[in-house]
Amino acid sequence: MYVTPVQLAERPGARELAQVATRERDAIVVDELMDATLRALDRSAWSADDIAVADEALARIQEAITDADGVIDGFLARRYPLPLATVPGVVVAWSRAITRYNLHKDRLSTDQNDPIVRDYRDALKLLQLTADGKFSLGANDPVLTDPGDADVQFVSDGHVFRRDRSRRYP
Repeated sequence: MYVTPVQLAERPGARELAQVATRERDAIVVDELMDATLRALDRSAWSADDIAVADEALARIQEAITDADGVIDGFLARRYPLPLATVPGVVVAWSRAITRYNLHKDRLSTDQNDPIVRDYRDALKLLQLTADGKFSLGANDPVLTDPGDADVQFVSDGHVFRRDRSRRYP
């Protein structure tokens, strides 16, 4: 999992997630309950029905996270061994953007006026550049930090001038 529900509780926040992840037939989960659900905190102050609705919203959020992880893995698998040993911050940001887009996908908007669509498109562009080897995952990039890649080797085609033949030249 590249982004966690706790990280999503920080940004974009419980309110937005509750609004997009609660089923249409249910009342939108209150912000405090959604935040407690995302952070796995005590929810005993709410009714069992409210908690069930929040759990369904969390399940939809986790499904969007899983879908985002699949998209990211599809790009990264072309260049990196998966799963990544450590998840660079840029991958978390891409996962957040794709997850958020997946939760908002019924929304009508364009890149020019919607930051959610813009962030999603930017994430896909950077993922493509990463897969093509034109963008690095940063200081912890597995390709850059692989000790086998840092090995220097010299290869020669053999001697161009040999001593026995060079005696003919002054």
